[in-house]
Amino acid sequence: MPRVKRSTKRSDRRKKILKRASGYFLTKSKLYQAAQEAVERGLMFAYTGRKQKKRQYRALWIVRINAACRLNGMSYSTFINGLKLAGNPLDRKILADIAVNDAVGFATLATQSKSALSSAKSAREKAAAA
Repeated sequence: MPRVKRSTKRSDRRKKILKRASGYFLTKSKLYQAAQEAVERGLMFAYTGRKQKKRQYRALWIVRINAACRLNGMSYSTFINGLKLAGNPLDRKILADIAVNDAVGFATLATQSKSALSSAKSAREKAAAA
């Protein structure tokens, strides 16, 4: 079997890792093995960070919606429940944007939610009485 001198493939692979590690501190940006460990660790953090980003944005949207709900005299959970009963398909991202940028529009959504809750409550009372 012939001997293989991995000239370009090996150097290309190493260059790719060292390029990703440029800006790291001391040997992590200069020496291949330390750079490889640092880059792999950074990629793991990047993967988990992409998942956490989605969670953090959803939590931010919920906080914004809750603040606007409190201004309209209701809690977040009752507001979302009322919207579902009303058949409103808006998601939390859109609701948060409306809450921040359009207070009048959010107030109409809150009244829609309140009316759907009250009609559902009256329907439950009629069913219980019958």
